[in-house]
Amino acid sequence: MNRSEVKSYRYRVGKNHFLVIHIHQTATASSVQGNVLASNAVNVHISKKQKRR
Repeated sequence: MNRSEVKSYRYRVGKNHFLVIHIHQTATASSVQGNVLASNAVNVHISKKQKRR
């Protein structure tokens, strides 16, 4: 992975809340001999905030 940039935005339209996640990343791979795989896979986990008293 050469570069990764993550931006998140929250929007509210009426009663509805929207979360927009923008992920921009690049991956490169090189080899002198044989096969090479460059993967841009992303794992995203969104969870609710815990309510504390």
